[in-house]
Amino acid sequence: MHKIALNPAVQQRILERRGRLNPFDTLAPARTAHVVVDLQNGFMAPGAISEIANAREIVPQVNRISRALREAGGLVVYIQNTFGPEIAAGWSTFFSHFCTPARREASIAAFTPGNWQHALWPELDVSAQDLVIQKTRFGAFAPGASTLHETLQARGIDTLIITGTATNVCCESTARDAMMMDYKVFFVSDANATHTDEEHNATLTALANIFADLRGTEEMVALIRSGHALRQAAE
Repeated sequence: MHKIALNPAVQQRILERRGRLNPFDTLAPARTAHVVVDLQNGFMAPGAISEIANAREIVPQVNRISRALREAGGLVVYIQNTFGPEIAAGWSTFFSHFCTPARREASIAAFTPGNWQHALWPELDVSAQDLVIQKTRFGAFAPGASTLHETLQARGIDTLIITGTATNVCCESTARDAMMMDYKVFFVSDANATHTDEEHNATLTALANIFADLRGTEEMVALIRSGHALRQAAE
């Protein structure tokens, strides 16, 4: 599990700018989606092409948030990193310049649908009512990367809880773009994972500064249950 440590100077700037660390007091579960990013065999399994060992440790927290939100009437969406020859051809800058030729071919093969590494990690608590959406870029909201935005808008979703891997790549990219598209974004500090504490904390600090409400799993579940109780009381 990552040891969380935010930059104190950034925390001070946050307090000076908005007067408190957390921008949101409540959430409405019925308008909230838990977006679980890339918890697939290719990132999770020992020896997999993009293994992030820390990601296996966050699964209990991810499952707990999913269960709480389902019970409160919210939506759970699993995002799958998806490649293939056509996708690689359309994203040549990344595949030609940020990967060796061998890594390029191995990554494309690993995350092509049908490959075992493309599949969701079997320890995830996936329900029949959950959605699974494929994405073809690091950020799920990048133009043409997925149908996530359209799917969420059709269901009246305005709030996202983001968990998954890698903290500083696909999770961060998705969170930043979501906020810029006017979603309220919660980013869960102990339910995202990457290779090192330094990388993880750099992302947490940057997102807490101006892109997302940073919460731990305990706080997140409490907010979900509180929001559900408020709705029931109003009915």
